[in-house]
Amino acid sequence: MKAIAGLAALFALIAAPALAQDVGGPPPPPTPATMVVVPEWRAVPAENLLVIDTTRGRILVELMPEVAPLHVERIKLLARRGFYDNVPWHRVIDWFMAQTGDPLGNGEGQSPYPDLKGEFTFRRDTTMPFAAVAEPAGARVGFFHSLPIQTQPDAAFALTGDGKVHGWGLYCPGVAGMARDEGNDTANSQFFLMRQAYPALDKRYTIWGMTVAGLDVVRSLRVGDGDNGMVTAEPDRMTRVRIAADIAEGERPAVQVLETDSPRFRAMVDETRASRGADFSVCDIALPVQVTN
Repeated sequence: MKAIAGLAALFALIAAPALAQDVGGPPPPPTPATMVVVPEWRAVPAENLLVIDTTRGRILVELMPEVAPLHVERIKLLARRGFYDNVPWHRVIDWFMAQTGDPLGNGEGQSPYPDLKGEFTFRRDTTMPFAAVAEPAGARVGFFHSLPIQTQPDAAFALTGDGKVHGWGLYCPGVAGMARDEGNDTANSQFFLMRQAYPALDKRYTIWGMTVAGLDVVRSLRVGDGDNGMVTAEPDRMTRVRIAADIAEGERPAVQVLETDSPRFRAMVDETRASRGADFSVCDIALPVQVTN
């Protein structure tokens, strides 16, 4: 009996502070010094914003040097040299994509620079921002900035020699890919923007960017009236292509994309998943964008 009484007394001493705290109500809210404020919008750097003016309107593409450094470097070089100005959208297929970048306008032309090595996948490390929206077995699907991607799970970081894991872009609407010949390392200057999702292209053609504004323009381009989607009757054109950083500050477009760490993004994902059910795909999520100028 003494042992039981002793344990009861000990329990009373241990529990007393907790009981006192319960009586006193919930702990005080965090002070401003301890609160973490997640911004709702992310600004796209002007150096990584491609401005494509066309006969149908303006298209803005966020460049992804972390995903395809060689191809982004090539796009910037050609844009800055005026190579893409007045070049036609020579191959446009409805429910697929719109292709351009050929100065000859027949699918056979390219720039004078060497072909590029394919960059079909990239290596993701812990410093790259990634917001998962689905986690199928052995993989994670979500966003790197505005680009939908699939990647190996984070647990694999500890299993690789360089502490990185594989990732690759997913061909959702608006994704910018590089055209090529039969060989993997034959991309040069021609590229395409997706009008719809087409997963059969994943890991087969280099992805270098994402349309953040102007997808409606991409979908309005004149559809091909010839074989293989070739546009033979007055194709639409890129009238001028520039890097936003090269445009005078007062005239350049400024783009903000919904931050994928924000509560608003998580709520949007949850709503989309609930409405789509078993058919849910990362391609169903269109990130809100704000554009000025």
